[in-house]
Amino acid sequence: MTSDAMTGEAGVAVARDYYDSSDAIEFYSTIWGGEDIHVGIYDDTRDIREASATTVDTMARLLSSVTGASERGASETGSNLSQAHVLDIGSGYGGGARRLVSKHGAGHVTCLNIAEEENARNRKLTGEAGLLDRIDVVDGSFDALPFDDGAFDVVWSQDAILHAPDRGAVLDEVARVLKPGGRFIFTDPMQADGLSDPSALQPIYDRIHLQNLASFGFYREGLKARGFQEVEVQDRSRQLRNHYARVAEELDSRRGELSASDEFVDRMIAGLGHWVRGADEGRLTWGIMLFRRT
Repeated sequence: MTSDAMTGEAGVAVARDYYDSSDAIEFYSTIWGGEDIHVGIYDDTRDIREASATTVDTMARLLSSVTGASERGASETGSNLSQAHVLDIGSGYGGGARRLVSKHGAGHVTCLNIAEEENARNRKLTGEAGLLDRIDVVDGSFDALPFDDGAFDVVWSQDAILHAPDRGAVLDEVARVLKPGGRFIFTDPMQADGLSDPSALQPIYDRIHLQNLASFGFYREGLKARGFQEVEVQDRSRQLRNHYARVAEELDSRRGELSASDEFVDRMIAGLGHWVRGADEGRLTWGIMLFRRT
């Protein structure tokens, strides 16, 4: 572990303090699209907000399309979004939750997030959208979920689990709170399976204060060991590169709109560049993953 890497409560505190900082809040709310803090899909747009919404729509359609579960001897729990209680772990500003409810008809979404300032913005935006009766926001960490066993039909997460010091603990908690037959759908920036030189990603590890990133293989193996069945895994690694490049471009062109110092902006652009280069070199991956709890 590098001297900058952190684990346990220290790592959680670093993530919380970063996302609650005024510079980070301004950056994510102004540049990243305002509603979401996740990777977008840029097949038909260059707009960050639209690309982020496309990711939510793609995940929701995949989740709703899983109606043939009985053919595989599985429960239909979670396939009908209108009847589903969804838990969004690492929910950020809640844009995904609001879109799940308002566009895709999810019955109820509980947002779980560790950053108090993000949660306050989530509650504000959700109230302005008139959705407080269908979305609630809970302060907490996804490696110790404050919910009963089998409480949810679906667990949803977008680009959040990478920040967990113990990702295995997150998977344990997801398995615990899902009903039998429930779905776990998520995205995460990851390192490539079989990465021959992990040190090549050290600038990214240092920036997020962790030893490493997960991988497709890590999630496949870890979820299988916890009684999950793979439903569909979509490798969309190119979108990771597209997203970080667009955010860096937008940040540079709009730096005059921010109160943050040029030093902060330059540091963010340099950090985003590490992600772009890692993706270009085939060291980073990203995708949509859907699993069913047996």
